[in-house]
Amino acid sequence: MSRVVLGEVEQINMRKPRVKRPKEKDLPKGYDSKWEYNLHKSVLKTWEHHRGLIKYSVPHKYHPDFLKIIDDKIIYLEAKGRFWDYAEYSKYKWVREYLPEDCELVFLFSDPYAPMPQAKKRKDGTKRSHAEWAEKNKFRWFDKDNIPKHWREE
Repeated sequence: MSRVVLGEVEQINMRKPRVKRPKEKDLPKGYDSKWEYNLHKSVLKTWEHHRGLIKYSVPHKYHPDFLKIIDDKIIYLEAKGRFWDYAEYSKYKWVREYLPEDCELVFLFSDPYAPMPQAKKRKDGTKRSHAEWAEKNKFRWFDKDNIPKHWREE
């Protein structure tokens, strides 16, 4: 979504909410629609219903912020001020799945204890932080004050 402000385009970071598919009433168990059910009971009687599973993926590209080979390992360093939404932070789990064994995706957070987007308040009033997300998902992370000395160019 964007809007024009004094001849310039101002970016607004809001996505349209997903429109949920309406549920049909009295839908037979195991069918996605009455039409699917009627087809299976008439012209597609001999066909197997909801059999098989096809895995697929949508190809994407990821451009890491920084890269350095350290001790024969490629370190991809992602400098993050903050995550903006679920789609952004969930992609890093997928990126990691495709990395070879000699590569690692590491986060460098500007504020690791900032709350995650859409994080719900816990009973103690806190929200899940970027650091907690990284640890839960088994990513190494640093902030600018605790980057390993041998990674620095000082």
